[in-house]
Amino acid sequence: MKDAILRKARESADVKEQFFRAEADRIEALVRAMAARFSSGGRLYVMGNGGSATDAQHISVEFFHPIVEKRKPLPAIALTADQALLTAISNDRDFAKVFADQLRVLARPGDMALAVSTSGKSPNLVQALETARELGLLTIAFTGKDGGRLPDLAEYCFVVPSFSIHRIQETHVTLYHIVWDLVHVALGEDDVI
Repeated sequence: MKDAILRKARESADVKEQFFRAEADRIEALVRAMAARFSSGGRLYVMGNGGSATDAQHISVEFFHPIVEKRKPLPAIALTADQALLTAISNDRDFAKVFADQLRVLARPGDMALAVSTSGKSPNLVQALETARELGLLTIAFTGKDGGRLPDLAEYCFVVPSFSIHRIQETHVTLYHIVWDLVHVALGEDDVI
């Protein structure tokens, strides 16, 4: 059991290190683009399914209610949080439209849409990013495996090249913590973490 624990921890660390070495420049570009949008009054809409739905809520909370007291709260909304709305759209229209329909009502040019998916194949995320592009939003995706359909839809798509859902999710958590932190640094706040 101890060997398995250490092997899994090494695998997680290796996947993350390879990913961040390959993507550091693009992450910096994303951070600067997001900071510019927030500075201009833009809002961040985050979405995902299953474990990625809870990641979407985690990301939203990080931006909206920073754990570092002196950090400025930034407008971020998880489109996964309203159960009544999700089930109404799913029941009355189509589950593939649950995020796109919300974006059509809430979003405006200058906002941002972030889709989180381990596979990149979820129809509701594909439709959401298509809608986000139509509306003039900055489109972002955190995905895994081969990226699915999201690399073609997101201006900033970060693909964790692993087929382990756990390694992908572990890397996504680190990625969104780094992005959250460095957006604040790009906005002129101290690098305290």
